[in-house]
Amino acid sequence: METDKISIGADGIDAKAVVADILARVEEKRKQGVYDEARVARAEKNNLLTLKDDESFMEQYLLCLRQIVPVDMNDFEIIEKRSRFSGPLVKLKKTIWKLLKFYTFRMWSQQNQTNSLLLAAIEVMHSRQKREIAELKARIEQLEGKQK
Repeated sequence: METDKISIGADGIDAKAVVADILARVEEKRKQGVYDEARVARAEKNNLLTLKDDESFMEQYLLCLRQIVPVDMNDFEIIEKRSRFSGPLVKLKKTIWKLLKFYTFRMWSQQNQTNSLLLAAIEVMHSRQKREIAELKARIEQLEGKQK
């Protein structure tokens, strides 16, 4: 079963034109950076499993890593869905969050440094391997050319 085919069935609808339009809009938004955020990167990890060639896989994988490598240390809205206790619970949760943030900020910072260093190492190894493979392919072509 192929998952990359879209099927639209309705009278008067040009399915190929609709699909082409959707793909063009997605590509345009991707170029504009609309999809360059961590949530999309996490969603894209499922696409990594379906990529066929190794080069596409590695490039997409590195893109996802670049987008999600930093640990989000920003504040977030604290809400309480139980309206009866919402005031005191929100205040309590905000106080706990401030204490936890103070306690964990150093750990998050170190994790961000570690993640960045690991990503940089992977990128350097990948570019080095790409260069070596290109050199070896050129050498093989040169040697095969001399034999003929």
